[in-house]
Amino acid sequence: MTPVLQSATSTPPDLDSRHEYRPPTVDDGVRLWEMARDSEVLDVNSSYSYLLWCRDFAATSVVAVDGGDRPVGFVTGYLRPDAPHTVFVWQVAVDAAHRGRGLARGMLDSLVDRVVSEHGVTTLETTVSPDNAASIATFTSLARRRGTGIVRSDLFAAGSFPDAHQPEDLYTVGPFAAPTTDSQETS
Repeated sequence: MTPVLQSATSTPPDLDSRHEYRPPTVDDGVRLWEMARDSEVLDVNSSYSYLLWCRDFAATSVVAVDGGDRPVGFVTGYLRPDAPHTVFVWQVAVDAAHRGRGLARGMLDSLVDRVVSEHGVTTLETTVSPDNAASIATFTSLARRRGTGIVRSDLFAAGSFPDAHQPEDLYTVGPFAAPTTDSQETS
């Protein structure tokens, strides 16, 4: 499930240069868990799973950090075992105090640049519940910036879940071209 927790404010995207993007470290795991918990929207995994995620999937995940190297946003992802040229984005979150600054966009661009150049990724997948217009807009914008397509398909019906849960639609973005020098310099 990929709710994108970013709302519009008066700070235009790409003008907040106080943030950097990097792969997460194990030391970031607790902070990722806190942001997921505090979002009140994401499905919160155990704190242990975020520690493992930061250790085992750092190459396919990204954190946005403030000037003190404190994570204020994250994207978790992994390469699909049966489709190794596809990165699946699991969760996207931005700390409430840092929303509206283009961090979700910056993290996704940084992640795509990295996985395309380092892993030969050609496609990104994510799931989004049908009522999450912000997340759908974020991934549609990613496709537009990359000059590629986005396709929605059914993946998990509400009845697939053991608890009350909305359906999860699969969004596929791609194919991606190799990153350009300009996009690498801005991430």
